[in-house]
Amino acid sequence: MSHKIPSELKYTKDHEWALVEGNTVTIGITDFAQSSLGDVVYVELPAVESEITKEQAFGVVESIKSVSDLYAPLTGIVVERNEDVINSPALLNEDCYLNWLIKVKLTSPSQVDSLLDAESYKNVCQ
Repeated sequence: MSHKIPSELKYTKDHEWALVEGNTVTIGITDFAQSSLGDVVYVELPAVESEITKEQAFGVVESIKSVSDLYAPLTGIVVERNEDVINSPALLNEDCYLNWLIKVKLTSPSQVDSLLDAESYKNVCQ
């Protein structure tokens, strides 16, 4: 099965994606993650102004099959969270790249270099 892996995004081995725009990063789950989960029924995200730490859990995605932690691709302060996804978790199954989870202001911009590019992430998904 071929998964959508947009080339402009960065990725983690835990199947989160990151769109880096200056010091702000938009974070979501990948197509591989949402298809592995199945129908998403619940999303728990951190509060605005809370800090997330690279490789630490920052939230939960629950599907009819399982519960999975969300792992932060980078360290930073949450500046926005997607209330639409909290209220309608199935949006992640419809388009997991359009329906992001949180936006973060980076506190350690050099961490971006540790993220996977689309080609490297494709290897993780095999």
